[in-house]
Amino acid sequence: MRPVNLYPELDTPTLVVDLDVVEANIAEMAEVARRQGVRLRPHTKTHKMPRLAHLQLAAGAAGITCAKLGEAEVMADAGCTDILIAYPLWGDLKLRRLRELRERARVRVSLDSFEVAEGLGALGRDSGSPVEILVEVDTGHHRLGLPPGRPTADLVRRIAAIAGVEVIGLLTHGGHAYRSRTPEELEVAARREGTDLVETAELCAREGITLAEISVGSTPTARHVAGVAGVTEVRPGTYVFNDAAMMRLGVATESTVAARVVSTVVSRPGPDRFVVDAGTKCLTSDGAGTPDWIVAAGRPDVHFEFLTEEHGVGRLEPSGGRPDALAIGDRLAILPSHVCPVINLFDSACGVRGGVVTETLVVAGRGKVR
Repeated sequence: MRPVNLYPELDTPTLVVDLDVVEANIAEMAEVARRQGVRLRPHTKTHKMPRLAHLQLAAGAAGITCAKLGEAEVMADAGCTDILIAYPLWGDLKLRRLRELRERARVRVSLDSFEVAEGLGALGRDSGSPVEILVEVDTGHHRLGLPPGRPTADLVRRIAAIAGVEVIGLLTHGGHAYRSRTPEELEVAARREGTDLVETAELCAREGITLAEISVGSTPTARHVAGVAGVTEVRPGTYVFNDAAMMRLGVATESTVAARVVSTVVSRPGPDRFVVDAGTKCLTSDGAGTPDWIVAAGRPDVHFEFLTEEHGVGRLEPSGGRPDALAIGDRLAILPSHVCPVINLFDSACGVRGGVVTETLVVAGRGKVR
């Protein structure tokens, strides 16, 4: 049961991306969108790589989503010309950058307040081109947005009166679905996410405001919410790589997880304890404490207990067999708990096909948090 010497030519810890799996994941989600008759606007905060954004666009994505202006600037520089920034942009510094970005790409912005809309309105009036806005709705995640129904409809009405902006739709992020305990619970959360927005848009329409876009989705909910009548756009991100959290939710398997951190066993201080050379600076602490929150590919006998900055500490089951079932120098391919922050921890990844390194993938959006 000893691991093969994975990628012996690479120093560890290193981020490895299986491009065959990436392409299959991209094609599968593109087919979901085509089959349901909705547009796909994948969230690039997961991969932060223009190379992969272009693969998604080539597969049929209508545009891309970014979390921050910095990510959007990277993607626009790389030739992506239809961008949604799913984040409120506040203040003169951000507005100056947005003005410049709009000179080379179509940019939509989401928000959940009148105050942010006022700033965008000033930009729209000064530039002579209204800023397209999607109003964010809280469908259960309790992060951004007002509740669906009357609170959001009232906010839409106030924002629509601001000169220099055009309210084109509603947006939500179904992050609460990550807490689902069963596939049935996940499906209910996903469908509620869509119907909340559709019903809110219908309320706005009865009051004279037509909203063309209903933009929804996260990777766990996308396949269900895409089928809700009235939804126009889904924005999954994690699906391009998948991770251990997606496996727990039943929307990915080990074979569909494309991004792995290859790490070396550097210590065996006890018969059932091992230490690898990847800690929170490679794997993030997101999900810590959840059973099998990170997974060693092909090693069900290996369980990670905790991470410190540079160390991953795990337990080897007695059923793992001989004491040499895991030895110093062996390598593990670790499936992250939450892949998005993991990608942001590396300058580049090794793209592989058939177990052979074929290219270097630059994480051009790394650190673009402003």
